[in-house]
Amino acid sequence: MANFFSDNKDLQYHLSHPLMKRIIELKERNFADANVYDYAPQNTEDALDSYRRVLDIVGEVCGEVIAPNAEGVDHEGPRVVNDHVEYASGTVRNIEALTEAGLGGMTLPRKYDGLNMPVTCFAMANEMVARADAGFENIWGLQDCAETINEFASDEIKAKFLPRVSAGETCAMDLTEPDAGSDLGAVMLKATYDEAAGVWRLNGCKRFITNGDGDISLVLARTEEGTKDARGLSMLVYDKRDGGVKVRRIENKLGIKGSPTCELVFNNAPATLVGDRKMGLIKYVMSLMNAARLGISAQSTGLCEAAYREALKYAGEREQFGKPIIQFAAVAEMLKNMEAKTLASRAMLYETARFVDIYKQLNHISQERSLEPEERQEMKFYNRLADGFTPLAKMFASEYANEVAYDSIQIHGGSGYMKDYACERLYRDARIMNIYEGTTQLQVVAAINHVTKGTYLEQIMRYEENPRTEATKAMGEKLVTLREKYQKAVERVETIDKEAAGYKEFHSRRLVEIAGYIILSHIMLRQAAECEEYVAPTKVFVKYATKKITEAYSYIEESEASDVELFKAEALQ
Repeated sequence: MANFFSDNKDLQYHLSHPLMKRIIELKERNFADANVYDYAPQNTEDALDSYRRVLDIVGEVCGEVIAPNAEGVDHEGPRVVNDHVEYASGTVRNIEALTEAGLGGMTLPRKYDGLNMPVTCFAMANEMVARADAGFENIWGLQDCAETINEFASDEIKAKFLPRVSAGETCAMDLTEPDAGSDLGAVMLKATYDEAAGVWRLNGCKRFITNGDGDISLVLARTEEGTKDARGLSMLVYDKRDGGVKVRRIENKLGIKGSPTCELVFNNAPATLVGDRKMGLIKYVMSLMNAARLGISAQSTGLCEAAYREALKYAGEREQFGKPIIQFAAVAEMLKNMEAKTLASRAMLYETARFVDIYKQLNHISQERSLEPEERQEMKFYNRLADGFTPLAKMFASEYANEVAYDSIQIHGGSGYMKDYACERLYRDARIMNIYEGTTQLQVVAAINHVTKGTYLEQIMRYEENPRTEATKAMGEKLVTLREKYQKAVERVETIDKEAAGYKEFHSRRLVEIAGYIILSHIMLRQAAECEEYVAPTKVFVKYATKKITEAYSYIEESEASDVELFKAEALQ
């Protein structure tokens, strides 16, 4: 039987990371639920065993149900019937299988029938689902909308909606509009309070909404009449049972075709305010988007794993000139690079998820009681790392998904261009990943502040203190040299930017990429020091990272202030 958890030792390695002990302590509140629920864990080992068992079930459903359905779902796709979405038949079976397995509400508290699992474990589940079918991950993975409800909504709203998510109902986040894509501050969907009914009424249009006809939707809407900026926006929750929303159409996409991307029309649709008015974009959507970006990192990593495995299998079976093509150096090198990128993507994903877990749980605890001084410092520390690492995780994972999927087709040769092989679907699915939930360019905008404020440099210096083995010592020394280049590059860019405004912006992607490659290399190096089987792929990745950093550093060193004006002039032509 195929099981996407038990066949992946890398996932099991990350589940055993030392920080998981702290995450479990915080998530389980010192195991207080054991006194209320007979199935709740009583200690750290019990919790980890519970996580493994749940992830094993996810892995089995992915391998036995979702993956075999993927091709059929891609061909059939969803459709609009009577103004609502009908999923492909395979999608329906996927939802039924996961619901029957009790895998809804993975991160939600037990009092809402959730599994009370950390974000790190939810990311692992998302990765496995995406490896099976990246399009379906967009439907199932949106249960993280429930975490936003759990974090910010009233007890009444939580009690109404969260058990339904745990029971398998689907979610959506209705943010973008025809005239407001990445610029969410321009959202104009109108929300007007109906005093007689005691609800808000939503009117307007939303576009590019993933799983837009979901059972429970978080909607960004303008509650403050006369406003045109972010300060007039609030977050509301809409229940599909109440009606008032029609699906105008499902977009005809290049990939992830099983996931319905909808244009929605709201006509006096009733909704309930979540949290405070005017904080919709400023506070709640930012939290929602960070969770979504981590979700895309997991989705991208899962697709990397699928594309790499497809290429590895084909290269071992396909013979040319009397031998399997995996024995040709050019093919073997491509496969090693694909493996290294997949492992690096996963390493960054779970490093980030662990930071998010600790920060999120301390934040939840702060709403239950006053934090101790050392807890406040811990929350502040991990909040900063989570904010800094999330755009890096999304940026690198989504770019690698495209690169690994591209190489998977290349290894398949002409056959890979045909629909007979899964790599063709994976390639189409990958293309959206560095676009939605914030393009790579927008991730750079989010990350550059952590370059200038020193978040990345400080963490790199901490990584340099990690113990080295004989096998990793030379690579560690190489990374110190690369860190010194990074410092010089940042200093040069900041110095010239004082004289030529826009110079830092011009080089921002190069600076972020240099920082990212060093960080990815350090996380891989730590793994190699702990487990010998990571040594070889870490060597491959550090060589690759060194090449990329050298290119970016040389460009910055040779660049002059006048380059900014040159590119501005060319852009206007």
